[in-house]
Amino acid sequence: MKNILLVDDDKDLSQSLANLFDPEKFRFDFLEDGLEVGEYVREHEDVDLVMLDVNLPSLSGLDVLRQIKQIKSDLPVIIISGFVSTENAIEAMREGAFEYLTKPFEIQKLIDMVNKACGYSAKPRVVEGPVDLVEHEVGEIIGQSAEIVEIAKLIGQVAKSDAAVLIFGESGTGKELVARAIHRNSNRRNNAFLSVNCAALPETLLESELFGHEKGAFTGAYFKRIGKFEQAHQGTLFLDEIGDMSMLTQSKLLRVLQEKQFERVGGNETISTDVRIIAATNKSLVQCMKDGSFRVDLFYRLKVVSIYIPPLRERKSDVALLVDHFIKRFAKQLQVSPKKVSKQAMQVLNKYTWPGNVRELENNLHTAMVMSKSDTLQPEDFPIYSEGSSKLDLDLDVLKDDYTETFMKIIDPIMPKLIASSPGQIFQFLESAFERAVISSCLKHFDGNQVKTSETLGISRNTLRDRIARYDLY
Repeated sequence: MKNILLVDDDKDLSQSLANLFDPEKFRFDFLEDGLEVGEYVREHEDVDLVMLDVNLPSLSGLDVLRQIKQIKSDLPVIIISGFVSTENAIEAMREGAFEYLTKPFEIQKLIDMVNKACGYSAKPRVVEGPVDLVEHEVGEIIGQSAEIVEIAKLIGQVAKSDAAVLIFGESGTGKELVARAIHRNSNRRNNAFLSVNCAALPETLLESELFGHEKGAFTGAYFKRIGKFEQAHQGTLFLDEIGDMSMLTQSKLLRVLQEKQFERVGGNETISTDVRIIAATNKSLVQCMKDGSFRVDLFYRLKVVSIYIPPLRERKSDVALLVDHFIKRFAKQLQVSPKKVSKQAMQVLNKYTWPGNVRELENNLHTAMVMSKSDTLQPEDFPIYSEGSSKLDLDLDVLKDDYTETFMKIIDPIMPKLIASSPGQIFQFLESAFERAVISSCLKHFDGNQVKTSETLGISRNTLRDRIARYDLY
């Protein structure tokens, strides 16, 4: 028999949750106020699990969690919240919660989690249906999607250690934001967080940026420079676009990670450093290792913990929250009232695929807030609309649609110029341009995989090779 303490000021919900479990395996006690939990845990040494709501009358669930961990550090605690808060998720996991659950959640997931926390492997019974979501709350990492909540929980878990972290994701997904969140929730939070973009500097300058240099070390070195590894001592160093670092600099970085020592460029003094490394890339480092452009030993040194940030197109439920966040931020910066977003504009934002991810969305909101003369943002206020992206309005779920009207919107404005400049060649020009654009886009989507491209387009491999050569798409 496992003893569970369920702490929630909603009696009906507490009893409903308790009823989900086999009474022959689980016994529940109930409390409605966080103030009573500490005393309960001290008096009941046989308690096996505590389930806490975040919002309690006197103390927050996170405060109660800290109390429990001080009294009995190995007692598992599951935090349940009706608010989608990435900051709460990070803090809960950092403070040692067994799990952080946000509503709505699958009942079976909760049952499996309780079984795991209590050491049971068997599933009592399956109950379908979600628990209603109360409301949303946003922190510095914005999102309510399951992917973002999982990333927040992972941040809370890894922040407590000094383990190296490797963050994967497309450009603009927020890799540095995740790195800063890890630092902010770590024991190094009161020391420096420094960032270096490895793709923005040539090899010689990057080496100096990281390790510093002595006066006269090379032409133009008029003064001694202190590098980022010295500046970030006892703090965190974020190495962005690590996949673009040269092999020579990689070998020097590997030595620092192994020995925690280095020399400035042109210097003989060995300098010790205590720095946590968080690296990020938008490349496939596995492919880079196959190509011989990235060291295998460095990869495994950096990838103690890995975090993948999905692109915005794969978590469209976060778009509305991000829009609201950016509008409020830019309204404050511009010292104006926050603008509303029309239904039509929101449809455009939700339908767009955001190849530039969150950064592109942010830039579009900034432009719209600056340029719009209305209190409500319309589709035409956003650059993605004015550039024609949303005017295509293709229903890609129905491939047999007639897109004549859609393409007319593109061709009509440029037809007078085509007639004037290319008489007798317009059809050939447009046909080849369209063919090149379609093949190029499909190749890009499949990372150059010709087999998948030819199958998707419905053309033979020989035809595809011919067009690749004709249009110089290598």
